[in-house]
Amino acid sequence: MHSRRQSELIGGTTLLAGVPRRRLLQGAGALGLAAILRPAAVFAEPDDDDNERLGPFGPWSTPVNLGPVVNTRYSEGWAAISKNGLSLYLTSDRPGGVNGKNPTGLIEIWVSQRASLDADWGPPVNLDAFNRTPVINVIGYGTAVPSFSTNGHLLFFNSDRPGGLGTSDLYLSRRSNKHDDFGWQEPVNLGSVNSPQNDNAATYFEDEETGIISLYVTTNRPGGPVGSAPGSLHIWVSTLGDDGSFGPPVLVPELSSPVQENTTDIRRDGLEFFLVSSRPNGLIGVADIWVSTRDSTLDPWSTPVNLGPTVNYPGYTTGRPALSSDGTTLYFYSDRPGGLGGRDLYVSTRRKLSNDEADEEEFPSPTLARTQS
Repeated sequence: MHSRRQSELIGGTTLLAGVPRRRLLQGAGALGLAAILRPAAVFAEPDDDDNERLGPFGPWSTPVNLGPVVNTRYSEGWAAISKNGLSLYLTSDRPGGVNGKNPTGLIEIWVSQRASLDADWGPPVNLDAFNRTPVINVIGYGTAVPSFSTNGHLLFFNSDRPGGLGTSDLYLSRRSNKHDDFGWQEPVNLGSVNSPQNDNAATYFEDEETGIISLYVTTNRPGGPVGSAPGSLHIWVSTLGDDGSFGPPVLVPELSSPVQENTTDIRRDGLEFFLVSSRPNGLIGVADIWVSTRDSTLDPWSTPVNLGPTVNYPGYTTGRPALSSDGTTLYFYSDRPGGLGGRDLYVSTRRKLSNDEADEEEFPSPTLARTQS
């Protein structure tokens, strides 16, 4: 069943019939952006698991390094996992992409694929490996932090390529086939989401209850929390308007601190939010993954809690959380000891609990249960 906003967008899609691809992909203001955003609703296929109850979950497992097929002696990080769990997008400064030998270490987006959820990940392939001229990555500039829309037809990323508004801007690309990792079209700049400052790390969320589509971003634009360190990044959110374009972001104060937050991910039901922060309370590493929750998408986020020493590592960075669609698998990067390069990708898992198991976790003993009933 489609949300209210999906129904509105689907109702207006005939206006796009026959529009040339070049015109569809123009980034000229709200109309150009609307042209690339509106088809997202057309391609949204209702899946049976979209209404599946997520959680409660058990604890996170000890992280496992993704190994030498995915990781290299270079740096791998800023991953995103597809909805079906078979494509892992990552950012790497390895050679062999559109920047060739890449002597200056420019970062590009690559994809590793696997045949099934139980299969091993294959060697990463550059997103532009089959393009005569680069589409997603760009020669001479960096491209990083991939992120998907819920239906998998949209790809968000940030880049410092020419033509942007600031140091780093957010971009959007679309594909017709959500299973084609090499079918991405020419990206467009996200316009009013960006600023003269540094804008990156987009996280898309579509609220099935309200129909509201949000884009969480991290930016160091003016207006952060009182007492923020100069140039520090914080979490802001933009909302998709009726014209099909995202509006200027506003600060999310409950997720931001005076120190720094960067890179985020949100659980599909909108009730759990992961972020990377160097805030001091409970700090384990140089930067850690934290988590915030809420009871409904209409409630404010809770104060973020450090994910703990199982996932984070004392004295080192743990970054860019990427959560699987079912909420049981978390990918991230870290420069902790034991890796193959400057940064490596790791994975941690947790198990969805049955209702009885969840009750036992909440009330570990009959005595305690009686005192809290």
